Amino acid sequence: VQLQASGGGLVQAGGSLRLSCAASGRTFSNYGIGWFRQAPEKEREFVGAISRGGGRTDYLDSVKGRFTISRENAKNTAYLQMNSLKPEDTAVYYCAADQAPRTAVLSRSSVAYGYWGQGTQVTVSS
Repeated sequence: VQLQASGGGLVQAGGSLRLSCAASGRTFSNYGIGWFRQAPEKEREFVGAISRGGGRTDYLDSVKGRFTISRENAKNTAYLQMNSLKPEDTAVYYCAADQAPRTAVLSRSSVAYGYWGQGTQVTVSS
């Protein structure tokens, strides 16, 4: 699966952004999608994940209620809607697809994901 993340940018605190993750190469609906982020000098961090059909999601506690992950399998695209953004959300955001197709478990571990997009920068100013 090839993934391309887009939609990042500079936004003021309290603002919103929607990131997209466009997939190609394999059957998108066979893969759960995870979103991760990495801030400068910090380790990559799980943000959220969505199951193959979109019926299950999981979120990092600090983004619950502010971020929403969705997907449109017909468009081979997943989304990360980010509202009420805070300066601490500043990071490069990555989307990733499961290591193997038809994986049932939503994982918070980066090693469970075998395919990664290139990342998109999100900067939140105070």
